[in-house]
Amino acid sequence: MHKTQELYIQKIEKAMDSFLPSASDERKIVTDAMQYSVHNGGKRIRPILTLEFCRVCGGDIENALPFACAVEMIHTYSLIHDDLPCMDDDDLRRGKPSCHKAFGEAYALLAGDALLTYAFETLTKAENVSEEAIVRAVRTLSNLAGTEGMIGGQVIDLISEENTPDLDTLNRIDAYKTGALIKSAVLLGCIAAEVTDEAVLNAASVYAESIGLAFQIVDDILDVTSSTEELGKPVGSDDKNDKMTFVKLLGIEKCKAWVNDLTNRAVEALDVLPGDSTFLKDLAYALAERKN
Repeated sequence: MHKTQELYIQKIEKAMDSFLPSASDERKIVTDAMQYSVHNGGKRIRPILTLEFCRVCGGDIENALPFACAVEMIHTYSLIHDDLPCMDDDDLRRGKPSCHKAFGEAYALLAGDALLTYAFETLTKAENVSEEAIVRAVRTLSNLAGTEGMIGGQVIDLISEENTPDLDTLNRIDAYKTGALIKSAVLLGCIAAEVTDEAVLNAASVYAESIGLAFQIVDDILDVTSSTEELGKPVGSDDKNDKMTFVKLLGIEKCKAWVNDLTNRAVEALDVLPGDSTFLKDLAYALAERKN
């Protein structure tokens, strides 16, 4: 793991501990479920992107920590809900029992709801960031996590299960369901650094959209080529559920070539950023080559 990545993860974990609620009364089961899911492993890619884009754009990463944690809370809530029987019905998440398996469906649902709600409270805890920037962050995250983003992608994904989606539909699903939250992560990093330059914001968006699509294509490849032990969640579920994927449409080799093209596009977009983007380039390549 890259040293920068290790440093960021340490900061994110410490900040998460300070932001997440706890309880000693009847509410404890839900706060425990929140803590369990947030700390259930994970690469922390989204909050890392928030911190690094803040740094590259000349900001102080300490100021971006509440934004980074808010994005990860949204991501975690989405995973809790995705695993529920009414959605993907997965028993494992990162090699451990899914939240609903560990705490029950009702408390898992509430834990996800609580993380979603708490994310926006966490955004407002950013210090040494202007009120205008906090408002921009709230607007950006709520937009890209809602029907114009992640939730919208989930809806299209559910509807597409009733028919056979084409490549354009799969692209739309990914742009909303996976790409939008990654995009929110990089934009929140820029916002924490008080960036208003449209060229920089557009470049950040291109980077996020490119690695977001590449990430999903790699996920589809790993669902075919990896094992449950390596991936930390059930493999072959797409095939079992007769779900259309990029691999089914294009084949593994074309998918790998597309991931390579998208990664190069992401890396090229970084030339517009004002600071050293070496780590962001390395991260894009690492995500393209990941095994889990």
